[in-house]
Amino acid sequence: MSVPQGCFVVHSPGSLALVQDLGRPGYAALGVPHAGAADVPAYRLANRLVGNGEDAACLEVTFGGLAGEFSRGRWFALTGVDADARLDGDPVAPNAPRYARPGQRLRLGHPRCGVRTYLAFAGGIDVPPVLGSRSADLMSGLGPPPLRAGLRLPLGSPPGSALTVDLAPVAGLPAAPVLDVVPGPRDDWFSEDALRLLTSVPYTVAAEANRVGIRLSGPALGRARTRGAAVGGHGDGSPPGAARGPADPLPERIRPQAVVP
Repeated sequence: MSVPQGCFVVHSPGSLALVQDLGRPGYAALGVPHAGAADVPAYRLANRLVGNGEDAACLEVTFGGLAGEFSRGRWFALTGVDADARLDGDPVAPNAPRYARPGQRLRLGHPRCGVRTYLAFAGGIDVPPVLGSRSADLMSGLGPPPLRAGLRLPLGSPPGSALTVDLAPVAGLPAAPVLDVVPGPRDDWFSEDALRLLTSVPYTVAAEANRVGIRLSGPALGRARTRGAAVGGHGDGSPPGAARGPADPLPERIRPQAVVP
């Protein structure tokens, strides 16, 4: 297979590797999820480091493990969680552009903290857009499928401008992140102690977590209403970042893959 601008040959996709950009906003009424990068700041930074526009398609790698080979020389950058990346065995610093020569192999280890690493190539990933986006959508099947071994991922034409940043200072992940909570329009469905409990007791991410939502593990939130079809909170639209209280009743946080108006 001949690709004029070169390609990235996938030897191993790891646990899950997807092509992502800024997603497909505006199609929720048709049942099409927004999709797009889960960690938008890390995605944007990766593109800026290699001179791309901030909407260029790159790879989102979940829990590391990606391995591949450059068919041509190419600048690339890794952002998000540090996955102990190596280029032909040499360490690759995160949040900094790095040049790969033709035939060099990049391998990501497994992150000690965090979930997703972003890999941007100068010129972006040149797969056909669907509804204006190159993002992989696992719910609807729109966009490119998850990476597989043997795939030759086509890359776009590198930008002509010279790179101006050699390292981007990025703060590390906090040991115990604190999220702001704003009561929503259905807060009266919960007991008086529910909000106090949610904001005073640590919650951890449970195993039930993906690009659609994150289930939180911790004390159950008491309810003031226990009957009615809408008590689960699924009758109303939920924007990304919202915390819902399903009927079990542990909270869950909405992610970009969910379908929201």
